[in-house]
Amino acid sequence: METQELQREIRRLKEEKNAVILAHYYQRPEVQDIADFVGDSLELSREAATAPHNIILFCGVTFMAEIAKTISPQKTVLIPYPGAGCILADMAFPKEIEEAKGRHPRAKVIAYVNTHAQVKAMADIICTSANAREVMEKTPGDEIIFLPDRNLGAYHARSLKGKRVILWNGYCPVHQTITLQTIEMVKEKHPQALVVVHPECPPEVTERADFVGSTSQLVRFVEESDAQSFIVGTEEGTLHQMRKKAPEKELLLPDPVPLCHQMKMITLERVHKALKDEVYRVEVEEDIRRKAEKAIRKMLELR
Repeated sequence: METQELQREIRRLKEEKNAVILAHYYQRPEVQDIADFVGDSLELSREAATAPHNIILFCGVTFMAEIAKTISPQKTVLIPYPGAGCILADMAFPKEIEEAKGRHPRAKVIAYVNTHAQVKAMADIICTSANAREVMEKTPGDEIIFLPDRNLGAYHARSLKGKRVILWNGYCPVHQTITLQTIEMVKEKHPQALVVVHPECPPEVTERADFVGSTSQLVRFVEESDAQSFIVGTEEGTLHQMRKKAPEKELLLPDPVPLCHQMKMITLERVHKALKDEVYRVEVEEDIRRKAEKAIRKMLELR
């Protein structure tokens, strides 16, 4: 089927099956366009928690779909391609965390949302890039194990008072490719452009940026700013929503273009198959699910 025909058929199936389609900003444009809601991890977690539909079809990587199942166990949660993983999430696993807690028995564990359910089950609370600073500030005690993204943790730890932050040695390979050199190469040709980057970027990049924020915060900043040109330091899929909200603005990417191949594994054909046949159901072992839900809901209750 052609793209538009596939999109029409997906929308028909969605209504027929009382399904909601959630998509992350890093998805392909044609996938974002059939979603009921496009957002970052925090926004998608909140949508999954309140969606009244029988089926949640999650266009993202596996840990995102696991969150939906964890907080809505009674619902059918589908992922169009179960092989869509996250290398950052793979950089923390339970045995290592148990060992770290043994070395730092007083420390609270804050797990970034980019983790597997088994890891979330061992955390005191979860955070996203949108609320990491708030979570770190409000977590009791003076010692934190922050995992798995060292760049995100370091960015917020720089201005955090009264707490020692023990950083995990993990990183997002996509954001790690965004270096000061790749940003400056674009800046030389477009000196008037503002540099806006995700906090998963290396410290030397966030230190020199004009604005640092989660994906949704970057989209909002570009939309509301008086500036007309931006160098965007995050995954290229984010530009689709930026162009929708601010079509008159110039959006520039570093080279190499930051691209998450795992996110791009979700295609319209795979969305259609998953919804039509109700396949690739996401399941989370109940004991793990209950523990992980507790940590996730602590985050969602923050205001």
